[in-house]
Amino acid sequence: MAVLIGVDAHKRTHTLVSVDEVGRKLAERTVQATSEGHLNAVQWAGQWSDVSFAVEDCRHMTRRLEHDLIKAGFRVIRVHTRFMATARRAGRQPGKSDPIDALAVAHAALREPDLPVAALDGPSRQVKLLSDHRHDLILERTKVINRLRWHLHELDPRLTIQPRGLRRYSTMDSVAVRLEGFSGTVARIASDLLARCRELTQQVNQLERELRDLVRASAARPTTTGSSTEARPARKHYGC
Repeated sequence: MAVLIGVDAHKRTHTLVSVDEVGRKLAERTVQATSEGHLNAVQWAGQWSDVSFAVEDCRHMTRRLEHDLIKAGFRVIRVHTRFMATARRAGRQPGKSDPIDALAVAHAALREPDLPVAALDGPSRQVKLLSDHRHDLILERTKVINRLRWHLHELDPRLTIQPRGLRRYSTMDSVAVRLEGFSGTVARIASDLLARCRELTQQVNQLERELRDLVRASAARPTTTGSSTEARPARKHYGC
């Protein structure tokens, strides 16, 4: 008998509900949202011979669970949140809602035959994470530069810096020399901001080199067909 286990995932616990091929509830279990808890889920699922899992596509909640289940050899189906609303409304009743939500995930997975199947994260996610991190650092550097420009203008209105000049080490070196001629709180803050700008630039440049190497390495790998890995960006959590 094929069994599907729907999962209602939370930060601290996951509630599991197993159903048969027609959606009849067989059993339920709650485990801790840790690798040890995931092992308990695997052991509990071992009472059936043919088991798949279905999780709502909220990867900030389910990524670690997906990884542990896939490593244990289970097929994990991702259920988009838009498929959940009707099932939840139909199943609402007084009392604890976690088993109801887990059952709704299972029913949605049975109802929708073409849902994506999760796969272990590969180089593409590493590139996405590093790219997002670099983007955040660039935004932070822009804020630092804007604050620094105002302090520099207060110290010396005649000082002219090109629009993107504070991204270059040579310009930062020149500004550092100019700041040595000033004292006081504004000069101190400007020096701190300049140091932070230099640090952020070093991090941004290092990440750019890492990303370049990763992209080149990925391009050199032979491609495979029929992969179940999704192409959706990992940073989006689809409303969860």
